[in-house]
Amino acid sequence: MEWEFPTLADVYEARLRIAPHLRPTPLYGYPALDELVGTEVLVKHENHQPIGAFKVRGGVNLVAQLSADERERGVVTASTGNHGQSIAYAARLFGVRAVICVPEAANPVKTASIRGLGAELESHGRDFDDAREHAEQLARERGYRYVHSGNEPALIAGVGTEMLEIAEQEPRAEVVIVPIGGGSGAAGTCVVAKALDPAIRVIGVQSEAAPAALRSWRERTLVEDRMETFAEGLATRTAFELPQRIMWELLDDFVLVSEDALKAATRVMIEKTRNLVEPAGAAALAAVLAAPERFAGRRVAVICSGGNISPAQLLALWPREPA
Repeated sequence: MEWEFPTLADVYEARLRIAPHLRPTPLYGYPALDELVGTEVLVKHENHQPIGAFKVRGGVNLVAQLSADERERGVVTASTGNHGQSIAYAARLFGVRAVICVPEAANPVKTASIRGLGAELESHGRDFDDAREHAEQLARERGYRYVHSGNEPALIAGVGTEMLEIAEQEPRAEVVIVPIGGGSGAAGTCVVAKALDPAIRVIGVQSEAAPAALRSWRERTLVEDRMETFAEGLATRTAFELPQRIMWELLDDFVLVSEDALKAATRVMIEKTRNLVEPAGAAALAAVLAAPERFAGRRVAVICSGGNISPAQLLALWPREPA
């Protein structure tokens, strides 16, 4: 299937749609972070969104544009948690029935939020792709409007508004680093950054335990790979076509970080910024900490994509010392 790439104009229109429902998120600097990495680091706090993650921008933009027929039929989607929350949140705003399919071991913080937002929750399979296949089946059987978590121009335009805010909050930002799971956040960031100033470098980061997106970007074809990361926001074993096609044209670089680096970056983000951060939300900082010399002397914006960490995940980051 062919999709039209969202444009900068689409992102500006998305901002008008989401403005009545979502406030801009802060972009903060932290001297303790700057000292640690040796350069100026600014954190875009998407963990301050009402669902604790950036994806709500895309959800509101997409559901706001559904036709009367689609609203009547309802929507179904699959998610490891944050995308599902975004669709549930937007569906509640606009009075649309929403069914969210999640893996059986999904983050309980995220699933509780989905239920609380009034969506119907279906647990299915061991990972995101199992849940995705189940959602596609439900769409065929029940007539729901299926919402893909990546191959939706309206989602990408919506999440691209975070880059509009970065450019306005800190026009001197030279590098923007964004976590990649399905790639909608990176694709939206690229669309905006390259339209505003082609000199801005956009770098994607993924876990080395789930490298399908990076391999697809390098090989310029969609590939499937293992999915063993504990960071569910990065946990995809297949790449998504529309975000990948945008990244093939516009993303400057793509790096992998280890699982240990993700855990360390999550601890650092929590300690230095005094914010709850989920592992995927710390991935951009992990990329900086892995190669600080690469960013020396440059003004770097890292997108903290979410803060929905479960109590069990939080405790595992700081194992208790023996008495």
